Amino acid sequence: MTEAIEKSMTGKADIPDLKRHLLRLIRQLARGECAIEAGEGAEARLIGAEERLYPQAVIARARSLGLVQLSESGRIAASVEASSFLRRALVTGEEAFVEQHGEIVVTSAEIDGARQPVRRNLAESPLGTIARMKDRDGKPFLPAEALEAGERLLVDFTRGQLQPRVTASWEPRLATRAKGSAGGQADIADSAMAARNRFSRAVDAMGPELSGVAMDVCCFAKGLETVERERQWPARSAKLMLRTALLALARHYAPPAPPKRRQSHHWGAEDFRPAL
Repeated sequence: MTEAIEKSMTGKADIPDLKRHLLRLIRQLARGECAIEAGEGAEARLIGAEERLYPQAVIARARSLGLVQLSESGRIAASVEASSFLRRALVTGEEAFVEQHGEIVVTSAEIDGARQPVRRNLAESPLGTIARMKDRDGKPFLPAEALEAGERLLVDFTRGQLQPRVTASWEPRLATRAKGSAGGQADIADSAMAARNRFSRAVDAMGPELSGVAMDVCCFAKGLETVERERQWPARSAKLMLRTALLALARHYAPPAPPKRRQSHHWGAEDFRPAL
């Protein structure tokens, strides 16, 4: 829809600064519907939180593109397509599609030993949808440490090159192996081997009963309903198993501090010596 709108605006010279007028119109209507009245000459006056004048041709073009809707009572409001048009128009380049269809949030992460703001697309992560689930008390269903553990498991899975290939590999071979010599782990980079070892230890820490659902959701991006169907589990049971698995994984990554030893005391003086 947005691409069709942008194509329809290309080459239109009858309205100067058409895109700028449309953006200003959609921004104003995004704050709420407005009353529309005839202005001076070929202009229309929009009265809402603020009062502005727009060329009548801009209003007509916005209606033809499906960006605004006029009611019989003489009020104008933004349509559903207006929000995606506005999000797409505010960014350019390769990030335009991500900004329109993704769910971008700004969080903080530790980079080079310092906390810095980072932009994350929640729709890109397999745990993005589950992270927005709430329990009966309105709190997040998955604690923050469980989400971080799932993300860390996915990072090691990706760096360890454990994702199965579905197509032929055309990458050049970097290893120089003599004919007849053994391959396998010798051809894998040290960083990939370290990631595989961390992934293996994490799976062992969760155990065979819980590691499967964690790998299905975090690594293979399967939905909860798909996991329940494949494993023949009852409905709404996969999220409970996933929560248990990720909490166990979080304890593996950040084990709790051991309890302090209880010190023994006696009531003797400083030079007290027991009698033998």
